[in-house]
Amino acid sequence: MHRIFLAVLIACFGLSQIATSTPENLDASDPPGYTINRTGGMHDFDYFAGGWTTHQRRLKDRGVRSKEWEEFPATLCMSLYLGGIATVDELYFPTKGWAGLTLRTFDLQKKQWSIYWVSSASGKLDTPVVGGFNDDHGEFYGEDQDNGRPVKVRFTWNKVDHDHARWEQAFSYDNRTWEINWTADFTRVDAAKICKGGRPKH
Repeated sequence: MHRIFLAVLIACFGLSQIATSTPENLDASDPPGYTINRTGGMHDFDYFAGGWTTHQRRLKDRGVRSKEWEEFPATLCMSLYLGGIATVDELYFPTKGWAGLTLRTFDLQKKQWSIYWVSSASGKLDTPVVGGFNDDHGEFYGEDQDNGRPVKVRFTWNKVDHDHARWEQAFSYDNRTWEINWTADFTRVDAAKICKGGRPKH
């Protein structure tokens, strides 16, 4: 069943890439650091295989200069496919009652990762961000909509040490500044304790 689900996701990814590909020519008013040309290596995400517990912090309201954050736990289980050029992880939020799934694919020609997210709350495959790692720091950029408002999107990943990592999501609404709206701190745990069949235990 897990393999069938992965095949469906990859098929959706192909359609999404055709429908939502980002223009190669960047606007002169892009926010700091924004690029769709960042590259990486095919083993960038090998580090994340297995099980993780996470501490999540998310802005209650995005794009309105809110300073109020909500905090909640989650568990993540990640598996490698196709020799590492595709990864799938499921992130389960026990106090929220929903989960999210991340599909990552590595373009061998471009040497670039595309990261796709789908939430069980909507079932929609989001527009991807693209990029890669330089040593232990990864950056990924793209374009999307937030409640009807066009935004530039930035994901950052930092491999803190063998057992800890940090992720951040930021949006730019004005093409000048970034607003960090979601962070997650990850701690590696024994996958046998929190995962079953590559998915978080509920």
